[in-house]
Amino acid sequence: MITKKNITKIFYLFLFFHLFIWTLIPTISNVNLPLDTIEALAWGSSLDWGFNKHPPLSAFAVELFYLIFGSNDWAYYLLSQIFVCVAFLYVWKLSNEMFENKIYSLLSVLSLSGIYFFNFTTPEFNVNVSQLPFWALTVYFFWRSINSKNKSNWILFGIFSALGFLSKYLFIYLLAAIFFYFILNLKNNKKFIYDYLLSIVVSLLILIPHFIWLFENNFITIFYGLNRSALIDYTLINHFKNPILFFIKQILILIPFLTMGLILYNKLKIKLNLKNKKTLFLVYINLIPLLLILITSIIFGAKIRTMWMTPFYLFLGILLIDIIKSNINFKKIKNFYIVFLLLFILSPATYLAISIYDEKKRTDFPGKEIARLVQNKWNENFINDIKIVVGDEWFAGNLSYHLTSRPIWINDLKDKISMVSDNQGVIYVGNSKILKEICPGVFGKIAPVGYCMIGKR
Repeated sequence: MITKKNITKIFYLFLFFHLFIWTLIPTISNVNLPLDTIEALAWGSSLDWGFNKHPPLSAFAVELFYLIFGSNDWAYYLLSQIFVCVAFLYVWKLSNEMFENKIYSLLSVLSLSGIYFFNFTTPEFNVNVSQLPFWALTVYFFWRSINSKNKSNWILFGIFSALGFLSKYLFIYLLAAIFFYFILNLKNNKKFIYDYLLSIVVSLLILIPHFIWLFENNFITIFYGLNRSALIDYTLINHFKNPILFFIKQILILIPFLTMGLILYNKLKIKLNLKNKKTLFLVYINLIPLLLILITSIIFGAKIRTMWMTPFYLFLGILLIDIIKSNINFKKIKNFYIVFLLLFILSPATYLAISIYDEKKRTDFPGKEIARLVQNKWNENFINDIKIVVGDEWFAGNLSYHLTSRPIWINDLKDKISMVSDNQGVIYVGNSKILKEICPGVFGKIAPVGYCMIGKR
């Protein structure tokens, strides 16, 4: 039986086991890191204030871990779970601000196990996962800011807002929701106007290098996002089809989560008191970002990809418990814990089973073995180290990660030919037929791509 005295201990045990299990399972089941993690590592090998697809924070994070742990796959699964657990920690901290009874705080966090964004998909460290802690920290410190006279909370709010934006531009939906909350409740927030402006200045100072990079690179990340959203190829039907598909997918994703909530119900009665400051805040940070992204899809016909919604549901557990807390049947709470444990065990077990029995996944790619073969071929022909690999993020990125010399990854040398000097070893990775015809060095093929090696003999 969970008593009031050990609720906090239970929460931290949940964090520990979540981090341990979701680091261990992919470590023992995967041959290679997932696509998005390799992509981030490729970017990290040649750090910049932005990349062709996304802002730079995910690359900064994996490169820091590479400097500490090198090419040990477990480290990047650990990194991903650290990001998830920090997010859970600040969900917990905010829930403690919202509820007097910590049992509600525990239920609000444990209920997130019913959303697969926070378990099954987390081994792949990517821009979606990298938003999670900053989404939670931004909300938490904004709440602290408007409920205290401490300017440091506003500064932290500004810092985490900027870091979230540097993870992925979709973070703007959360910032917009917070802005609307502040403006539409200006009567209560008027005394904080200058502090809010201070937080914006702090954010902009952090973002200046990225904005400069955007201008210098013709807003390449913006156009990538537009292309991924199907906004470039305009079709009238998209204004109806994409929003409807988005809405249906969100309902399906939330079924396990909502089921956990229904288990706690004494009776089907929803109590939403928008006059309550806490409830109103929870509505804004949970529902306004979702509403805004749905409106985006309706107005522009944008295709909202499922994984983009990863951080949007972080505080949904708190809102759910806030709505139903007066009608929770504590006699049924044992059933809630049983369902939680089933999901907590079933999710990693399913991940492990899929990893073992499906041998055609990216995580079965023999990246380390290919790097060994390429290195052996290189050593037979050249005396210098491999310093640059050129090609796509997957095949060339794997070489950059697995080769001991940690070569810089470059997608295309077209505008960066000056980076290559006579004594630098370069490997081009790409179409084997084309490379075989034009390679001025040593050519090799490991299906489905070819490798052109140019070094010092």
